[in-house]
Amino acid sequence: MVTKPPPEVWLRGPVPDVLPLLQPVAHSLLQCREEVRAHLPTLTPAQMWMRPSGAPSIGFHVRHAAGSLDRLFTYARGDGLSAGQHAALRTESDPDVGPDAAAMLVALFDAGVERALGQLRSTSEAALLDHRGVGRAQLPSTVLGLLFHAAEHTQRHIGQVVTTVRIVGAMDQTGVPPS
Repeated sequence: MVTKPPPEVWLRGPVPDVLPLLQPVAHSLLQCREEVRAHLPTLTPAQMWMRPSGAPSIGFHVRHAAGSLDRLFTYARGDGLSAGQHAALRTESDPDVGPDAAAMLVALFDAGVERALGQLRSTSEAALLDHRGVGRAQLPSTVLGLLFHAAEHTQRHIGQVVTTVRIVGAMDQTGVPPS
């Protein structure tokens, strides 16, 4: 008997304690978490940091997704970035080829999604259209705009992870694609 995979997260019903208007954000982040958990453990550390045809590595995409999620949710709270967040941004592309690199990236991403879900649960509907400045230039946005952008930005990078996993899986250890 073949077991059917569950439907995508957005088709499984509401995420508990998240406002209806923020359900798409929660669904998107949970779907990304499932994809990271499914794909990263299948990779060697070398595969995770390969840059096929110069494209960003899988490791970079996961770190950047987790880091940008943290930064965008920080702006949504009305806070500025900390020194630690700036430091993390500078090291997103630094390879970690240790034997537990995949597990560490999965844990980093999981923790970021959990923090984001906690913030979504504590976000009031009355605050969604509140002005928020983004970055040093304090470019204009809203709480809702930042939360939505965080979800779509995370999805974009995790989509790249899924695609790049397929590419590096088809390459040999020298980084040459099959002919």
